[in-house]
Amino acid sequence: MKFLLDMGLANSTAIFLRGRGYDAIHLREEGLQRLEDKQIIAKALQENRIVLTHDLDFGRIVALSHQQYPTVITFRLDDMQPSQVNHYLTELLTQFAQELKIGALVSVNEQVIRVRQLPV
Repeated sequence: MKFLLDMGLANSTAIFLRGRGYDAIHLREEGLQRLEDKQIIAKALQENRIVLTHDLDFGRIVALSHQQYPTVITFRLDDMQPSQVNHYLTELLTQFAQELKIGALVSVNEQVIRVRQLPV
């Protein structure tokens, strides 16, 4: 799996994912921190990447597109420290890897991980 991390997440989460063998890039690493949301979605589609974000707009954009991709994982944690994000991300990748590959909108908070298959 390949990941694209939005500005709301720490670059250390991209490093965390790469350390586990995933292809992960952060927008800041590519100098794209000012890229608009729709352009980020287009980049994820073009590069077959899963978007990791804290921004609710990405899920809305993908849902309204009625497309099957890209998968968007939205973290809505009270504590967005990288250690917490990485913990829930590990759980998510363990439990829902197949759903992520076939297109989904995922919302992660401390109580539950919700997965909706795309298109919605």
